[in-house]
Amino acid sequence: QVQFVESGGGLVQAGGSLRLSCAASGTILSINTMAWYRQAPGKQRELVATITSGGDTNYADSVKGRFTISRDNAKNTAYLQMSSLKPEDTAVYYCNADVKARAWLRSRDYWGQGTQVTVSS
Repeated sequence: QVQFVESGGGLVQAGGSLRLSCAASGTILSINTMAWYRQAPGKQRELVATITSGGDTNYADSVKGRFTISRDNAKNTAYLQMSSLKPEDTAVYYCNADVKARAWLRSRDYWGQGTQVTVSS
């Protein structure tokens, strides 16, 4: 069974930094695109950043220049370095990945349980 576990969330003052991690466990053949999403109270879940297996990245306009997504393919882990945090970055952050678990299975999406990030003004 493939699982993803996020860590690194917490409470930080505006202007501060946090680094989120998303670690996969279980039987994994390969991981394609990995992504971070976030969901603020009363709002829809939104895409924050993506990274392909080759390292190509994309960011939401709201976080460009402040957040950096990266991954360690050997560890099946993705990271989100968040800097210059703003109160509007407050949300539950979720890891998402397109995983091929076995050679005879199609790849499918997996989600982590989420980690809370709260930015105080």
